[in-house]
Amino acid sequence: MEHEHEHESGPPQVLLATSALADVDIAGWTQRFDLLSDPGRLEILLGLHRAPGICVGDLANALNRSENAVSQALRVLRQQGWVTSTRIGRQVSYRLEDPTVHDLLHWIGAAHG
Repeated sequence: MEHEHEHESGPPQVLLATSALADVDIAGWTQRFDLLSDPGRLEILLGLHRAPGICVGDLANALNRSENAVSQALRVLRQQGWVTSTRIGRQVSYRLEDPTVHDLLHWIGAAHG
């Protein structure tokens, strides 16, 4: 019989598919992919990955973007805990902090210097 293995809660394939949802932090990954889907933020993350400790002015210069735009994006990434900042005199340096994002950057082809 075709539906011999069905249970009251559904066929095995349905149960398997449903159970897969519990294995993953869907909200967390959706947020990660949302943040990574912006080209400007992705470029900033790649820059921080290659040049940890870079300051906003240098990063903006490297990406050919305004300091203001880079600062705003860095603020969002800092709020997520992906990036940390350190003040050195009048300069603020930034570095990538989130290990999962670091691994993702490697997966998409980012390399260290």
